[in-house]
Amino acid sequence: MALLEIEHLKKYFNSSRGTVHAVDDVTFSINEGETMGLVGESGCGKSTLGRTIIHLLESTDGVIRFNGNDVTHLNKEGLKKLREDMQIIFQDPYSSLNPRLTLRDTVMEPLKLSGRFSDNAAVQAETDRLLDLVGLEKRFRESYPHELDGGRRQRVGIARAIALNPKFVVCDEPVSALDVSIQAQILNLLMDLQEEYKLTYLFVTHDLSVVRHISTNISVMYLGQMVETAPTQELFDRPLHPYTKALLSAIPSVDIHHRTERILLKGEINSPINPKPGCRFAKRCPYAEEKCHQPLALQEVVPGHFVSCCRVKELNDL
Repeated sequence: MALLEIEHLKKYFNSSRGTVHAVDDVTFSINEGETMGLVGESGCGKSTLGRTIIHLLESTDGVIRFNGNDVTHLNKEGLKKLREDMQIIFQDPYSSLNPRLTLRDTVMEPLKLSGRFSDNAAVQAETDRLLDLVGLEKRFRESYPHELDGGRRQRVGIARAIALNPKFVVCDEPVSALDVSIQAQILNLLMDLQEEYKLTYLFVTHDLSVVRHISTNISVMYLGQMVETAPTQELFDRPLHPYTKALLSAIPSVDIHHRTERILLKGEINSPINPKPGCRFAKRCPYAEEKCHQPLALQEVVPGHFVSCCRVKELNDL
C-alpha cells in the first residue's frame, strides 16, 4: 500500500530573470516500509522536492497524499500533526543542530514539546533510549555539537528525527558529508531502524553506490523532472534513459576486466528558468532529434519501469 503519493507536484521560485522551475510536474508513490532513492546531479531539485513534500517549502501546484489523506494544504494544527509523522535528516549534521544545546537537550526538546510524557523523568528515560538506539555513547551526551565528529552529530540528528515515531523520513544526503567508513555505519543504522520501526524513506543522494545499497526503487531526476523510475536491481541491470546510462557509467569500478565504458556528456545544460517544453536533457543527449522538443511524460516501457524519452524503445530494442 502506498504511504506517500505525489501527483504533478510543482515548486517554482521567482527570480529577477524569471521563474525557476525547481520541481516541475513530478509524480510518484512510495509503499509503506520501502525506500525510494532519488538521484541526479547537484541542482536538479532533489532536496527541494523532499522539503516540499514535508512542507518545509510550500508547493506551487500539485497534490501530496499521505496515508490516503490529502495533505497538500494544511492549517497550523494539521501541519503540527503532520510533523509527527513526517521528518527529515539533513545533509550537514552540524548546521542542523542548535549549537547552544547539548546533544541530550537536542533530542529531549521535541519530546517535551509533544506533550506525550507525564513528567520529566519519562522524558529523560525516552531520551536515553533514543540515544542508546542510535549508538551514541553516554560520555558524549552532555557535549555540544562542535565538540564531536560528523558521524556522532548525524546520530543525534537521526535520534531527533525518529523521536516522535514518524512513519516517513526524508533522508537528504545524510552521509555525503561523512568519511566512507562512517557512511557505512550510518547506512546500516538507517536500515536497522527501518526494519524495527517499519519506516518509509525518501533517500536523496548523488551517490549511486550508496543508493543501490539502501533503496527498494530508484528515481532519476534531471532539471526538476523525473526521467526514469524502476526497481533498484532493474535500473542497474537495464538503464533505459541516456542520462541514467551516463550516470551509471561514472560509478568507479575496481574490476579491471569488466569496466563500463565512460559516457562523457557534452553540450549546454538547459536553464531551469522558464524552460521550454520537451526533454530538458536534449541539448546534452547524443540521440536527440527534432521530436525530442515536444512535451514528454513518464511512460511504462516494461512492467514497473518508467522512462521519459520519446526514443526509448528504438534505442533499447524494446
